[in-house]
Amino acid sequence: MTQPRKPKKNNQTVELATFYVGQALCGMDILRVQEINKLTEITKVPQAPEYVIGILNLRGQIVTVIDLGKKLGLSSIELGDESRNIVVSSHSEYIGLLVDSISDIVKAEREKIEPPPANIGGVQGKFFEGVFKTEESLIGILNVEEVLKVEN
Repeated sequence: MTQPRKPKKNNQTVELATFYVGQALCGMDILRVQEINKLTEITKVPQAPEYVIGILNLRGQIVTVIDLGKKLGLSSIELGDESRNIVVSSHSEYIGLLVDSISDIVKAEREKIEPPPANIGGVQGKFFEGVFKTEESLIGILNVEEVLKVEN
């Protein structure tokens, strides 16, 4: 008796977790996402950059929370029923990216991901590693490491 074949992992596609920052539809490789949650108690951090909202304790892990709207040069994220905190890991540190709302998981073929224009809808292009066009929209693929760089 033969074993049923498991579908091969396709390295030609990437699953994007998509979300809104203002009117901009953004996405990131779903493998970067540790979890998505509603914002809970935040502790303000004195003398932090203006885009840092504060820190929170997530099951014993300290998470720095960034207002992704401010970081990208857009308006601040309005805290509401739809706003979410996307927790990513970078250099063994947890960072929360506050976004306006969560959208869908989109499968993107790597060869159809185009280089980002210099300025995507008022957002600095350096924060994006590419764009992916769907039938309905244009998804800016976030360069998470660039977003998390501390600017002096």
